[in-house]
Amino acid sequence: MSTISNPSGGRPYLAIPGPSVIPDSVLQAMHRPSPNIYAGELLTLTDSLVPDLKAVAGTAHFVAIYIANGHGAWEAALMNTLQPGDRVLVPASGRFAIGWSEMAAALGIEVELIDFGTAAAWDLNRVAERLAADKTHEIKAVLGVHVDTSSSIRNDFSALRAVMDEAGHPALLMADCIASLGCDQFEMDAWGVDVMVAACQKGLMTPAGVSFVFFNDRAAEARANLPRISRYWDWSPRANPQEFYQYFGGTAPTHHLFGLRAALDLIHSEGLQQVWARHAQLAQAIWAACETWGQIDDPEQGLRMNVTDPSLRSHAVTALHLPTPRASELRHWLEQNLGLTLGIGLGLAPPDSPEWHGHFRLGHMGHVNGQMIMGLLGGVETGLQALKIPHGSGALSAAAQVLAGSKPR
Repeated sequence: MSTISNPSGGRPYLAIPGPSVIPDSVLQAMHRPSPNIYAGELLTLTDSLVPDLKAVAGTAHFVAIYIANGHGAWEAALMNTLQPGDRVLVPASGRFAIGWSEMAAALGIEVELIDFGTAAAWDLNRVAERLAADKTHEIKAVLGVHVDTSSSIRNDFSALRAVMDEAGHPALLMADCIASLGCDQFEMDAWGVDVMVAACQKGLMTPAGVSFVFFNDRAAEARANLPRISRYWDWSPRANPQEFYQYFGGTAPTHHLFGLRAALDLIHSEGLQQVWARHAQLAQAIWAACETWGQIDDPEQGLRMNVTDPSLRSHAVTALHLPTPRASELRHWLEQNLGLTLGIGLGLAPPDSPEWHGHFRLGHMGHVNGQMIMGLLGGVETGLQALKIPHGSGALSAAAQVLAGSKPR
């Protein structure tokens, strides 16, 4: 019997770790003529976004909106708090913390990188040692990534704040929540985070193009003490606009705002606690399947998860390994035959190396539910069988047991 090829019926499934699946209600909200940007509903709608964005972030302070991707939010956060010659400490557990540090270095900021690799979370003892040694407080900020999309490591910001407080260190704590906001639990104010960056295309379920920088009074004071800042990146008028255009530094991203309104309505209708619980349960179903697939006589020849400790795994993305080049072969087969697209192994190996083809990622963020995840897992199992990649049996049953055993709380 011939295999399926070039499917043209049904919807393709983009199971990459962002951009995520866009809800129909978001697409429908965006499918409209351009609005007036000087008066009317767009102004009222934008005012309504601000408190709801803060609620998702867990902050009572400020948010600045940028027409940019997450990299733009990185730069905005740096530009508003630091200047050339300042020093930052960057604990890294994947490619994106390193990327943020590289941006800082390009702006003339001195970077101290503590690289914990791509399969381990922060060693907070090492961070504590470095902070304790900084007697003159040359370190002005600690930059970290909550969920690194490349490694699928989830780091503990509450514990990092406790380490900083114990050391009596005044550095700003800055968090990248681009992959985690609206997926994994994050509470900016309760965890003592001073600056947090996010973007709209993952847990916020809106097409890529808008990002956010949330900041508190300590960060605002750092901004006030800077001698100069780029007019465009300045977060002060965006967070405290006197005129509507100041929200965005110019013309509003009109249709993104309509889509974002619909996405936030979905989140708040479901309830943020329920959103976190749903992501946790769906992630556990994926882990159960992956662990079962990995149960073969020679584990090195089968599938394995990048993060062995479940307590350190993201609820939004799962990074996986197969022997080179089986991961790329699996991705290509699924896309060509089932209309299922998995994420590339970004940041786990150099793109020009053979090892690149031994990594891939599953995105399970935002607008996903149990039947979508079971379809994703069924597709992966089909590909493993079609390509004769060794794998354990019973993975779908293991995932089904997770979903059937308890309801998200």
